[in-house]
This record gives sequence, structure tokens and C-alpha cells, in this order.
Amino acid sequence: MNNNPKHKIILFDGVCNLCNSSVIFAIKRDKNDVFRFAALQSEIGEELTSKLNIDTSKTDSIILIDGDAHYEKSSAALCIAKHLSGGWPLLYAFIIIPKFIRDSVYNFIAKNRYKWYGKKESCMIPTPELQAKFL
Repeated sequence: MNNNPKHKIILFDGVCNLCNSSVIFAIKRDKNDVFRFAALQSEIGEELTSKLNIDTSKTDSIILIDGDAHYEKSSAALCIAKHLSGGWPLLYAFIIIPKFIRDSVYNFIAKNRYKWYGKKESCMIPTPELQAKFL
């Protein structure tokens, strides 16, 4: 397990095409090497969600772990955007929108993600260059 407190951990649905594309998107814009990644379905993903008492039946797409804190759904996406290069940190301004509204939009996308973007038979296998970013 990664005990380096400087890294935030992004847990994602490893069989979701949209989630995998989002991970690649984040990696390309993680210029300060802030993030490490693990599939929710992986051993480390299951260990972390169990340790933090996260019910993956209610949050099955993206979770950001930052030390002892964790963020789910739209809060996770906005906190991730805050650390990306380019103009993406500007999206964090949407954090002022009430969580129930942000999560309603997030849940709509998450509910339809397999239908719109497809699903893989197994979790993504990172390339050798990206392997160090995965737990």
C-alpha cells in the first residue's frame, strides 16, 4: 500500500471505459505527480474502501483518498480537477453548488456510463511507463 502522504489516491471502476479514459486524462495532466491510481475491483481498492468504510454499492465510479479523508462522486471529481495542470483547476469553483445538485448530475452520468461508453471484460492493464502510478 502507498503510505506516501504526498500522493492522493484515485479509486476508479476498472471495467468502465469512461472511468479508464478519465484516469488517462488525469495522468496526462498530473504534472506535479499528485495522484496514484487503483481500480475499485483490485485488492488494494477493496482494502482501502473497507478500511474507510466506503459502501461501493452506493459509490461505484470514483473515490479520491487524501490522507484520512475521502471524497466521492462530484466532490472527488472537483478535488481531482483542482490538482490538474492547465485550466482544469477552475472547475473547482463548482464546489459552491450544493452537493445534492452536483451529485444528481454526477449520478445521471454514472448510471448511464456503461450504456454510453461501454464496459471492458477486465480491468485496464497500465503500460510499463504508467505502472509506477498504479498501486
